[in-house]
Amino acid sequence: MGKPISIPTDLFPDGECPEFPGRTALWRYDSARPSIKTRVTIRKNLFSFLLEGEKVVHRPGDPIRVVAGQFLLIAGSNCLMTEKLSTQGRYRSLLFFFDDGLLTDFFLKYAVGAGSAAGGTSAAAATSITGGGEPVVRFETDAFIGNFIRSLELLVEQAPPSQGALQQLKLEELLLYLADRYPQRLHALRRLLPGDSSDEQLMAAVTGNLNHAITVEELAFLCNMSLSTFNRRFGRLYGTTPNKWLLQKRMEQAAVLLSEREKPSEIYFKLGYENHSSFTQSFKQVYGVTPREYQRARLTVYP
Repeated sequence: MGKPISIPTDLFPDGECPEFPGRTALWRYDSARPSIKTRVTIRKNLFSFLLEGEKVVHRPGDPIRVVAGQFLLIAGSNCLMTEKLSTQGRYRSLLFFFDDGLLTDFFLKYAVGAGSAAGGTSAAAATSITGGGEPVVRFETDAFIGNFIRSLELLVEQAPPSQGALQQLKLEELLLYLADRYPQRLHALRRLLPGDSSDEQLMAAVTGNLNHAITVEELAFLCNMSLSTFNRRFGRLYGTTPNKWLLQKRMEQAAVLLSEREKPSEIYFKLGYENHSSFTQSFKQVYGVTPREYQRARLTVYP
């Protein structure tokens, strides 16, 4: 895996994001690579509309799988890891970035909390986005959203893309629609502040990615921590090293599945191992026998 990228900055020529003086930016992403796994630092809030292909987003908590016809609302100032999967050799998405001020302005202008109608002003609504929840929210594309995406594509095709005011109106249109259709999901978004390294975030990252092929270094990145800080915090919380804890927990899950008569050849993939051999070695390291030997012994005792 290459070095982390910062978006939207790294997407634009010479590291410049020309639309952010206007508080928004549109970017069309197109790739023919079959699989790309990338560590990403999200600097600005964005809507990510997946047009073709699939991707998995790793974050503190359970990973999110996104397919064409779905889109994400992602809070800025977060560290994620994405794995893009092309279909028939192509992956396409449309990214709509916007700054914090526009989001604050929206909640000040409209009272769109869960169970409320648009209209009026509410300081509570303006601050509720920071009060808990998730930094990534997934939505389904419907007929309205499909037409909305096409309107954004028309804006992208115009050169130069100088419709800052129009883009802001489009953002407000989208947020109003989502607030009406999915008020609880919209307010589930949480803007995690830069450097947020809470114990809850670390535990969510570890437990949510337990069954996925993810390294300790990648877990530290998702928590926006250095590896040494992550290891130190982990040791304080769990009383052991991350590698030892992950190995023990994964093999405990494997033992349960073996006791339920699942085949060893089917288990390793569920636990995030890339091949049967490495899974067998890990299991023997914890239990002293191979998965098949363990299963035979268990089924003999409890037929």
